Amino acid sequence: MALLAALAGGAGGEVGQQAWAALSSLVRHPFRRRGSNAPAVAASSGEAELARLAASPDEVARAHALSTALAIRAALDADFQADLRRWSELTDSLDTGSFHNEISGGTFAAPVVQGRDFSHISFQTPPSPQAEPETDTPTASG
Repeated sequence: MALLAALAGGAGGEVGQQAWAALSSLVRHPFRRRGSNAPAVAASSGEAELARLAASPDEVARAHALSTALAIRAALDADFQADLRRWSELTDSLDTGSFHNEISGGTFAAPVVQGRDFSHISFQTPPSPQAEPETDTPTASG
């Protein structure tokens, strides 16, 4: 469920967007129930749940509803189950996790960057000023 919500919210950059587009395409494929003698079961294709989650990706209940719809459809449609499994395997390596940065206390004399997944970053800043030795400190005299 966390992956669905993260992808709906745009996590994962370009790869995440591609994964969301692939899931959207998969959900829009025609619903084919197992066997011709399968009982008619009222089940969602997942399209409505997908649209609702896309509209409000922060709502966990919507991610849960989509997850449930996908699981039910996979149980009823063998082709969908196989395609969903392939999609899931492709997204296993997609890191959409959250991160936490915190700075507290101290004095900073250089740029501070907070975020995640930085690469090829450099700063051209002058060296920080050296602290002058304290002159108010009493000295022992003999």
